[in-house]
Amino acid sequence: MRKWLPLLTVCLGTFMLLVDVTIVTVALPDLVDDLGASFRALQWVIDAYALALGALVLGAGSIADRVGHRRAYVVGLALFAASSLMCGLAPNAGVLIAARAAQGVGAAAMFATTFALLNSAYTGRDRGSAYGIWGAVAGASAAVGPILGGLLTEGASWRWIFLVNLPVSAVAILLCVTTLTDAQARVRGRIDVAGMASFTAAAACTTYALIRANEDGWSSAAVWWLLVLAAVLLAGFVAIEARTRHAMLDLALLRNRSFVAVLLAGLLLTFAAFTTFTYTSIWLQSVLGMSPLAAGLTGLPMSVTAFGVSAALGRVLHGRRPDLVIGAGLLLVGLGSLLTAALVHGSAGWPALLPGLALIGVGVGLATPILGLVSMSLVPPERGGMAAGAVNTTRQLGFAFGIAALGSVFTARAQSSLAARGIPDAAQVAHAIAGGQTPALLRATPTAGRQLLDNAAHAAGVSGVQATFAVAGAVGVLAGLVVAVLMRPARRRAAAPAERPAVAEGAGR
Repeated sequence: MRKWLPLLTVCLGTFMLLVDVTIVTVALPDLVDDLGASFRALQWVIDAYALALGALVLGAGSIADRVGHRRAYVVGLALFAASSLMCGLAPNAGVLIAARAAQGVGAAAMFATTFALLNSAYTGRDRGSAYGIWGAVAGASAAVGPILGGLLTEGASWRWIFLVNLPVSAVAILLCVTTLTDAQARVRGRIDVAGMASFTAAAACTTYALIRANEDGWSSAAVWWLLVLAAVLLAGFVAIEARTRHAMLDLALLRNRSFVAVLLAGLLLTFAAFTTFTYTSIWLQSVLGMSPLAAGLTGLPMSVTAFGVSAALGRVLHGRRPDLVIGAGLLLVGLGSLLTAALVHGSAGWPALLPGLALIGVGVGLATPILGLVSMSLVPPERGGMAAGAVNTTRQLGFAFGIAALGSVFTARAQSSLAARGIPDAAQVAHAIAGGQTPALLRATPTAGRQLLDNAAHAAGVSGVQATFAVAGAVGVLAGLVVAVLMRPARRRAAAPAERPAVAEGAGR
């Protein structure tokens, strides 16, 4: 059993950092009541963490390759624990958002080193088993987040969704210093500060533009100026990486179709599978009146199937064609979302979510562990932090972008439904519904018009949720097809090792 302690150590950190991506979703209505948070603030409570994690994990991986993966993992755990304490004690929404961003920095250091630490600890079929279990934990964590969040919020307070990280972090740090080992080789050279700064700024501008579009509409000049600035910053990042000798991202990897496909898969898998639950949770609690725990439990089919598929198939899929496995996983995620969109309509309630979420979980369980194996097979061991950082960057940016983009989809569809029912100030009411403020809205409405508004809010909530799942489903299906084509092995000639994706150990090196 001792040989699996490194896997346990890595999985503890992975569980915490991925649970914290979604654990806050069921606490959003309580945040509105306790801190007086606006809809934009609610989005930033989620996106500050996902954005910091996504924007910094690539740079954190580059630093870890230089200072040591175990050291970076321990520092990340310590920072994650300290910022979790700040979140739990936050007196207002502004402090909570800042603490969530700091939490994301610590999570980035952990996430960037997971694959490299697993590769240092395991070889052969043990490595396949380790990635299978890690994939099961990673796939189920985001789905478990709302369940755990509901349990803590309802049983104690929303603050405990952050404070619970403290004892888990202490155990993980103890295991880390006693069980983990580093790869022997380390990359030498300076840290790419300019590349890290330009990439982080580009990601932040893109996310802020999507959130502003939800508030101001796509006709807003500020939204388009932010997108232009993001494009300029991204071009600057590419120019910096092309010129520096110590780039945090080797741009030569972007000429490898398999690596590009893995990056796209990470981005779109998270977008299609997990971002819809934020708005589903708001609908379940503030419109249908469910408790935080009950709302979280609706995600149980997804977490169970994701964990079961990854754990059962991790060893079996070792050596299988990744284009088929990842493509099939994304396709199932898309079909599950489309099934949910078809079932959620009219007077539908929470049972309409269950079949589609279970199918999404199967897709997540298939795709998640293979993403890690393929990315690590395309680089030498000492650049494992860079590879893990690149893949996990796209995964978390997919969540940050998805929260912002689907927020616009939800409010636009809700506004259309409200306007069709003749509700005055439909845009303002739609933003209130999307922000979990439906109960307060009903309390402020005169008794004579309350029932009419209640019926309209139910219809608008269903329409918004249906639209988010429809968009996520289309993204998942398209992603599955694109990734399968990009990763398809060449037929006419033997592919070079760096071009031929294989899940087997050492492939592509």
